[in-house]
Amino acid sequence: MQAIVLAGGLGTRLKSVVQDLPKPMAPINGKPFLAFVLEYLKKQGIREVVLSVSYKYELIQEYFKDKFKGIKICYNIEKELLGTGGAIKDALKFIQNQAYVLNGDTIFDIDLKKLALNDSKICIALKQMQNFDRYGTVNIDNQGFITSFEEKVFKKQGLINGGIYLIKKDIFDEFDLEKKFSFEEFLQENHKTLKIQTQIFDDYFIDIGIPQDYYLFQNYIVF
Repeated sequence: MQAIVLAGGLGTRLKSVVQDLPKPMAPINGKPFLAFVLEYLKKQGIREVVLSVSYKYELIQEYFKDKFKGIKICYNIEKELLGTGGAIKDALKFIQNQAYVLNGDTIFDIDLKKLALNDSKICIALKQMQNFDRYGTVNIDNQGFITSFEEKVFKKQGLINGGIYLIKKDIFDEFDLEKKFSFEEFLQENHKTLKIQTQIFDDYFIDIGIPQDYYLFQNYIVF
């Protein structure tokens, strides 16, 4: 199996603590956060990763080169920021049939093999959360298909998009899309057509997009 890791973000909200670095290169106890993501993928049996990169991508290439701890790495370089959807669509040229898609600034320590594609071209890992307002909510039916997305509001409990997907290479083929677009908005706008499958997990989840969680991960030794 192959994986696409989105590592092209600017990390605007982290600028106060991590300056002049791509967000996935934010240092954690002496090594970049992205190294933890790749180590997680190795543990899951992934042997080939496409890194979708843009901002100061040379720093990422210089560190990881074309192989990291046995994982083969190739780079899809965005000459202009394409948004999460555009980045995934462009990176699919390296994919054979299907691939996992992950964010380079998030770790969701799930068993990837539990994601499956049956009647759909996409399966999303959902995370059960309590007392949150930083994420939108995902609603599903009794068969696990997404019925709606809700905007960010405080919730005592709910399901959020954990940012890990299993997708087929042809997921975008039936849609007329701009070169630059948001994958999250694409899913929201087309969830009925896509018949999005889901799998719920309650495993460790961290998104270092804000300083508070960046510092939190530095104190969390699990990998």
